[in-house]
Amino acid sequence: MRRTRLTPEREGELYEAVLALLREVGYEALTMDAVAARTRSSKATLYRQWKGKPELVASALRHTKPVRLDDIDTGSLRGDLVAMADKADEHRMEKDVALMRGLGHAIHRDRDLHRALRELLIEPETAAMRRMLQRAVDRGEVSPDRPALEYVGHMTLGAFITRPLIEDVPVDRDYLVRYIDAVVLPALGL
Repeated sequence: MRRTRLTPEREGELYEAVLALLREVGYEALTMDAVAARTRSSKATLYRQWKGKPELVASALRHTKPVRLDDIDTGSLRGDLVAMADKADEHRMEKDVALMRGLGHAIHRDRDLHRALRELLIEPETAAMRRMLQRAVDRGEVSPDRPALEYVGHMTLGAFITRPLIEDVPVDRDYLVRYIDAVVLPALGL
């Protein structure tokens, strides 16, 4: 576990600077020296707070994630999924999709980055999605033996990745709600 000596505001500034550098130079060219210079921090502080570049990048992505699934519980699965779409910042989503597309190559080449993203970003979100779905099962909305339950995370992530790729159009709230209604909910028998 990292030692926290930074204020939340300072930590947020560091994360925003990391993401700005990622957009400017890409993951491979991003260095702890560049982050230290951009944020007027010492490399020692960065390494003390985060083990290395993969953990810093994954933490920055996690920190700036606009929607936290654990904060959503409307009482229905459709309501939860639509609330997820409602909380999404369209401008931020567009920037994040571009950022993740740029990280795609690095994730496959850098095992430490892949591990850090899984541990700090992907696994907490998939666990939150499983809890959301379990609530729907517990309420009797979704049958527990529905095969699509294990693929809801894949389906929702697919919406973010494939629309810009296939249509060259960014994801927005209306698209997400249509996707939820046309793809996710029918797959779950709703």
